[in-house]
Amino acid sequence: MRFWGIVINITLLAGLAFAQAQSNFDPGQNTWTLSNGWIRASFQLTPEGYFLTQQISDLQSGDQWAASPNRPTSPVRLQTDSDLFDAQTRFLLVAQYAQSVNPGGVRQFIVLQDVKGRARITVVFDLFNNHPVLRYSLKYQNLTPETTYITWINMVPWTFDDLGKRYTAFRVNQWSVVATPADFQPLQTLLDTGGTAVEVYSGADGQQCGWLAMRDSDQRGLFTGWEFDGRTKTTVRQDSSQGYVQFASTVLDLHHPVESNSEFQVPNTFIGLFHGDWDEAGYRTQRFVESVLAKPPPDSKTFPYVSWDSWGYQDQINEQTLRRNADVAANLGVQLFVVDLGWARGIGDWYADPAKFPNGLGTVSDYVHSLGMKFGLHFALAEADPSSPVLQANPDWSATDDSSYFGATSLCLSNQPAQDWLIQQAIRMIDDYHVDWILQDGQNMVKQCTKTTHTHDPADSNYANAVQGINAVVSAIQQARPNVWWENCEDGGNMMTFNMVQSYVTSITNDASGSLAARTAVYGATYPFPPRYAERYMPQSDGLTPYATHSYRFGGPWVLMNQLADLPADQVAFLKDQVQKYKNQRMDISAGKVFHILAPGANATDAIQSYNETTDTAIAVVTRAASSGPTYLFKPKGLQAQQRYTVWFEIDPSAYSQTGAQLMSNGFRVMLPTPYSSEVVHIEPQR
Repeated sequence: MRFWGIVINITLLAGLAFAQAQSNFDPGQNTWTLSNGWIRASFQLTPEGYFLTQQISDLQSGDQWAASPNRPTSPVRLQTDSDLFDAQTRFLLVAQYAQSVNPGGVRQFIVLQDVKGRARITVVFDLFNNHPVLRYSLKYQNLTPETTYITWINMVPWTFDDLGKRYTAFRVNQWSVVATPADFQPLQTLLDTGGTAVEVYSGADGQQCGWLAMRDSDQRGLFTGWEFDGRTKTTVRQDSSQGYVQFASTVLDLHHPVESNSEFQVPNTFIGLFHGDWDEAGYRTQRFVESVLAKPPPDSKTFPYVSWDSWGYQDQINEQTLRRNADVAANLGVQLFVVDLGWARGIGDWYADPAKFPNGLGTVSDYVHSLGMKFGLHFALAEADPSSPVLQANPDWSATDDSSYFGATSLCLSNQPAQDWLIQQAIRMIDDYHVDWILQDGQNMVKQCTKTTHTHDPADSNYANAVQGINAVVSAIQQARPNVWWENCEDGGNMMTFNMVQSYVTSITNDASGSLAARTAVYGATYPFPPRYAERYMPQSDGLTPYATHSYRFGGPWVLMNQLADLPADQVAFLKDQVQKYKNQRMDISAGKVFHILAPGANATDAIQSYNETTDTAIAVVTRAASSGPTYLFKPKGLQAQQRYTVWFEIDPSAYSQTGAQLMSNGFRVMLPTPYSSEVVHIEPQR
């Protein structure tokens, strides 16, 4: 029996194309081929009814990733109770169709039904112009008369022939609440050919960023990212005896109920191709993220912002202190003025403290606006002090999560009554205080909760508090107040995911932990994430020296936490000059390809560079920490070999004029005369 011949409402779209991206369906072979001139991916519903991945190819490099003959692989991999749907499940084709999507792409839908009539599964592939990346999602519909429970999914269901080669995996740690030297450390591991997995634990309160790359000895590479804020375990492993390499990614502690005829959405993921080093993997990821996933910035010409944040005073703030700092901030050229923790009557009691703001916090906001700056407010939305009115009236709204944020208790955001209250409070707060920017903070944004009295399943809080919790709350507030921009901060960069980038225009990386930690965070975070998602807080303890300010030059928004009102005139003048230089260079850095030249260390010299292909310019920050030599031989990357460039520095008066080939091959000396010295290097084409 030819299962693919039993078809309901098939739409034949052979050769349907949208700009460069296209999806071709061959009804004779039941194959789908998606291509955009860079990447080609093919899938088949076999005559036996198995839905399988055939191959993903890089059309520019010629690299091919074919399914292993010893390990058939399917984009469908999930389990409900005792039913497993995977490469061994037989399906009927119900429907297939394609549609155009922005920005410039095609979306292919493939609707399958298992032959036992238990489930209808919709596979969705997105392919966009000019990106070697295939985005993937899956929707499960329960066709049984009873409620089923999704207990396991594989968000990254890719297995390929290993071609007898060796493979190296690459991932990046995220921020840890208890600071360790491993914060944002890149991790490179040669895969064990016996099948031992390299693991990534990501999501809120996780260990690594939600991204994983792999390449072989011939520089053929794959990268993958998953769009989920909860905790996940992702692995890659090689079994050379069976001749395959295999990715897998699952949501931890998944137990999601799906009522009869209802649906469950598997979080989106993407897989991309690269040929080259880890910088190339990062760049291809970043360009895709900026083009397709990321929330657009407030203003592409003035963002990333220079901001001021009141945490230099911790919670000892009041109207007069803020006004005095606002005057200096405006003079410096600061664009965003953020009032941090301490403005409210209490955590979870989101009304301004009348003792600190007798004229109302709205008057402070109005004053900030009158100086030409935007006004931001700290909001630990998933926390509430036990003595707050909300928990006094509704003690059961707390989560069973044992994390503590300045003594506050966790709220369960997937509990519908708590969620409804919080959304109303946020909208009222934004309106009352004329807020332009939300600094979202807290401890573990995806709370764990096992209460049976809440509206989520008690065994499913990881998925529920991600999708139906924090994601639903932020989305509802943003829909109600779309002109307010959000910054992600989970007590530092502790939720670095590709779902996060869709709700927030930036994310903190280091949490006011100083110059070296700031550079370390940027160095690691800018492998998977665009530079604007590497925001840094500069604490008062850093002082004001070129070493300190240069440590915050590269990356996303630069947030000053200095007590500005107490700075002497010469330091104000120095800081004003540094702010202007940051503004002059932020767009070239944000739009460029990041080259990770030399990693930061306490007793080392480090270097990071951005090359902007559009302007053919490069910027590098070179920094000497506690020790190492007085000069560093810097060899830039990415330049055009035949183009002649001028090299100049912000401190050293020297200048060079050489071709790109000469600069990249021979390099040039960067002067770092003393410990804790630095330099900013500019490379510009001669016309």
